[in-house]
Amino acid sequence: MHQTAERFQARLRELGFDAEVRELANSTRTAQEAADAVGVEVGQIVKSLVFVDEGSPLLCLCAGDRRVDTEKLGAGVRQAKGDEVREATGFAIGGVPPVGHDRPIHTVVDASLRRFETVWCAGGTPHAVFPVATEALIAAIPDVEVREIS
Repeated sequence: MHQTAERFQARLRELGFDAEVRELANSTRTAQEAADAVGVEVGQIVKSLVFVDEGSPLLCLCAGDRRVDTEKLGAGVRQAKGDEVREATGFAIGGVPPVGHDRPIHTVVDASLRRFETVWCAGGTPHAVFPVATEALIAAIPDVEVREIS
């Protein structure tokens, strides 16, 4: 397994998750690729998207079949650039997990994810994913709010 995925697997265990990070041969960079690779609906794939709100990073977790409506996030919110994503989370675009970042980050979870008992998330690299119970994921995020953002 890639060292970044291994590092993330250790963080999952530290957070009390019993989930196994799976490294796949095909890319899971997009929600559709991830859904195809693990055999689930595209909505069960969590998109971990980083935005910048007045200079502070904001992580949005959105179902793979939805798009974040930045107007619902507030005025002046913009998509983060690649270097800002890595600085905010410790991970590169395409592999950003929903938890286990280098430092705390305010997280907004789109309420539409609650349609699913289990969701699949990035596991640190564009080829790594892990399944998790949706409510357990939300409960594990220290600075979280759940609302409609799609």
